[in-house]
Amino acid sequence: MKKTLLPFLKTILKTLARLTIRKYNPGIVGVTGNVGKTSAKEAIGTVLGMERNVRASSKNFNNEFGLPLSIICDSEETEGVFSWIKIIFRALFRLMFRDGNYPDVIVLEYGIDRTGDMKYLLEIARPQIGVFTAMGEVPVHIEFFSGIDAIVREKSKLVGSVPTTGFAILNADDERVMSSKEIARANIVTFGFSEKADLRITNFSNFIGEDGEGGVSFKLSYGGTHIPVRIRGSLGRASAYAAASATLVGLVFGMNLVHIAEGFQKLIPPKGRQRVIQGIKHSVIIDDTYNASPAAMEEALRTIGSVKAKRKIAVLGDMLELGKYTLEAHQKTGKMAPECVDMLFTVGTRGKILAEAAARAGLSEKKIFSFLNIHEAAMQIQQKIQRDDLILVKGSQGVRMERIVKEIMAQPLKAGELLVRQDKTWLRRPGLYD
Repeated sequence: MKKTLLPFLKTILKTLARLTIRKYNPGIVGVTGNVGKTSAKEAIGTVLGMERNVRASSKNFNNEFGLPLSIICDSEETEGVFSWIKIIFRALFRLMFRDGNYPDVIVLEYGIDRTGDMKYLLEIARPQIGVFTAMGEVPVHIEFFSGIDAIVREKSKLVGSVPTTGFAILNADDERVMSSKEIARANIVTFGFSEKADLRITNFSNFIGEDGEGGVSFKLSYGGTHIPVRIRGSLGRASAYAAASATLVGLVFGMNLVHIAEGFQKLIPPKGRQRVIQGIKHSVIIDDTYNASPAAMEEALRTIGSVKAKRKIAVLGDMLELGKYTLEAHQKTGKMAPECVDMLFTVGTRGKILAEAAARAGLSEKKIFSFLNIHEAAMQIQQKIQRDDLILVKGSQGVRMERIVKEIMAQPLKAGELLVRQDKTWLRRPGLYD
């Protein structure tokens, strides 16, 4: 779509979304944070969907175009002028004639890149329940902010927007998230591994079975009740955090704790978020290619480090949009590598910084391989993989690390079903290191 039309489209979408909310008055659950938004959104949608008609925003629809689109319709097709015309006419039809299938609850992601973004999104839809997932030490998308405190203040505006009759659901393990309590008017409930959390995660573990299937198990403790939870398909504490935040949302809606826990058996983890995929030569892939921030990268390394495997390999691409924190973040991640993996592949100029830090931290240079072309990297990784290897693949979306996963997965014909960014638009779009 021509850039000259984008401001016009932006205004139309905002207007249609506000009118739609006014007409149908759905409950709105808003999710923000630097990591874990999509996993939390999917978990919340799964839980509430057991008892209500729920729409959770599609794809990564969390900006000034995606958020209103999630309100006015459930379309994922936004390629070309005719797709947008179709969406607009459908929205107008729903405003003129009541749609009996319009959702009772909408779960929205609130993503920001610059100061003022959150204010704009909240003008479209102000949630009754606000979930703040996590920030981490060095947030991603920070290059257009003056510093970490500025991005925290911007995201905290969602918490401050929740009315006194609503609920702010906060990650008790993240000090920056908890700082948003200062501007909160709503009832505050917390989740996390901390003993101070209202809903506490305990007995957490990652597992990969002999069949190559993986997942996480843990307990949720709330009000003296302890419920075991098992989620298949993805690894990492992010799944537990997502389930905990979703549990609190379910409780706010009056759901039973045991019933909520049962719902997680139906949860399908989002693509590219530590998803467990079968690899070539009977290997197992941890596909974490959706995006990468320092906190998420470190968590992914901790995950692979915690799982038993014959040999562990990390394939890591650049972390983008970190501004002045770029060097520090890649060095810190590189220092972690020797403790977690046996072999390291990097892709990109920033990945080279990570590789050098890993070598200084003690990982043998014979076990480190750096590339500036993603296809060359994929070919070398294919050759190095051995039976029963556990392989973590992660990097920022601009690096397109999912292309490596496609080359080493056992069933590449299922890429469209299992991997991120497999629609025609993304497949045509080049990555930084093609």
